[in-house]
Amino acid sequence: MVTDRSPEPAGRPPLALIAGPTASGKSDLAVRLALALRGRGRDAVVINADSAQVYADLAVLSARPGETEMRGVPHRLFGTWDGADSCSAADWASRARAEVASAHAAGAVPILAGGTGLYLRTLLDGIAPVPPIPADLRAAVRALPAAEAHAALASEDPAAAARLNPADTTRVARALEVVRATGRPLAAWQAERIGGIGAGVALRACVLLPPRTWLYQRCDARFAAMVEHGAMDEVAALLARRLDPALPVMRAIGVRELGGAIAGTISLGEAVAAGQQATRNYAKRQYTWFRHQPPPQWQRIESFDDDFVSRFASLLL
Repeated sequence: MVTDRSPEPAGRPPLALIAGPTASGKSDLAVRLALALRGRGRDAVVINADSAQVYADLAVLSARPGETEMRGVPHRLFGTWDGADSCSAADWASRARAEVASAHAAGAVPILAGGTGLYLRTLLDGIAPVPPIPADLRAAVRALPAAEAHAALASEDPAAAARLNPADTTRVARALEVVRATGRPLAAWQAERIGGIGAGVALRACVLLPPRTWLYQRCDARFAAMVEHGAMDEVAALLARRLDPALPVMRAIGVRELGGAIAGTISLGEAVAAGQQATRNYAKRQYTWFRHQPPPQWQRIESFDDDFVSRFASLLL
């Protein structure tokens, strides 16, 4: 991913980024930063970079900030997509680019806040220009047994087959369908990136990596609070739509777990415990990703306070 850039032309604000695992306090810190900037005469806009919070159906289960939490700060791309429509990284990045440009045009600081690394990578570094895969070819590849698909990939793209676990059926199928459709390995396409804004912005980024014990306790408490504040009704309404189970909104943490309680196959207590475990597992994966994947120039923050917010605001000005 791109590193922090030098200042842009005078008069154009930088781009702030607050990233980290779920339940690490990104949204709250983004609002506090926006208010600190407002106090110094600069407007700011918080732009969502969380793949669950983009869906209108997941206000509770995604811990999407409400009006009280927003504290009068403009928020963008929260609850923007209907659950029936899949929001890909490319879809989100296209909208996020427009929101960043709109904020800059208004002289405001855009503050990206979220924990979806693929979204951030796509926005900053761009995306591989892989042509659309014909539907019939994709269906044929996805219908192959796992072992057969990996064997075919070993023949047609040996480097990808050596890199991918045969059990990783999604990535194996993607690599196979791309090489069959285009005649080029997926890695060759991925070496080309288009649409990234990282080279054209003054990026000021921090990654929140609080103590794991604190983070996991927050995950547990937050999931329990979700159930107390309407998550069951939210999941029931979502299930009533009878959407494709493969859609991202249907695979969000809590949907399957609470859906089991609604169906009566497990108790509510079991559903809550399962949801808490799934949240902790997800936070652990995000924590590892954000510790190792972003550039070393991005600040790693283990704790934050008003002094940190003030210093970050000064950096953005």
